[in-house]
Amino acid sequence: MTDNNNYDKVILVDNDDKPLGETGKMDAHRNALLHRAVSVFLFNSKNQMLLQKRAMDKYHSTGLWSNTACTHPYPGESNKEAAKRRLKEEMGIETEVEEIFHFIYRERVDDNLTEHEFDHVFIGFSDTMPKPDPEEVCDYRYFDKKSLMDEIDNNPEKFTVWFRKIVATVFGHLQKKI
Repeated sequence: MTDNNNYDKVILVDNDDKPLGETGKMDAHRNALLHRAVSVFLFNSKNQMLLQKRAMDKYHSTGLWSNTACTHPYPGESNKEAAKRRLKEEMGIETEVEEIFHFIYRERVDDNLTEHEFDHVFIGFSDTMPKPDPEEVCDYRYFDKKSLMDEIDNNPEKFTVWFRKIVATVFGHLQKKI
C-alpha cells in the first residue's frame, strides 16, 4: 500500500544521501528502505538536553523517550527547514539549528517496522518553555548529561533506538560548542 498524501512521503536515498525517489512513509518502514530523516537536539542555557516522550498513538516507539524532535523532510524541503518545522510542530519552539553530523542506521522497531535512515542530526539552543503537541508528545523533560547517561545505562528500553545510538556523539559536539 502506498500513501497518497504528499506529507506522508519520504525521500529514498543511497548511502551517499543521493535522492533515488519517493515513497510512502509506511512503505519505507515496512520494507526497510533507506530514506532521509532529521533529528533535532535542543539544549537550554544550563546545557541540559530537552527530551520528549513520544505520544502513545505514534505508529512506532510509543511512550519512549527520544530527542527533542525528529521527522522526515518533505519532498522539496531542505533538511534544515524540516528540522525547524518539526521542532515547532512537536514542541512549539522556534530557534536556529545547525547540522552537526549525519549517520545511517537500520533497526527493527514495533509492528514489523524497520527504521533504515540516513539521519541528519541538528543541534539548537533555547530557553523557550516547550508547548508540546499532545498528538506527538505525551511528556517532556530536561536532562543533564550525567543523569541522562545513567538513566540510559540503567533503563535503555525507555529510550528510542536511534536516540541511544547518537546521544553520546551529540554531547561530544556540545562540548565543542561551549
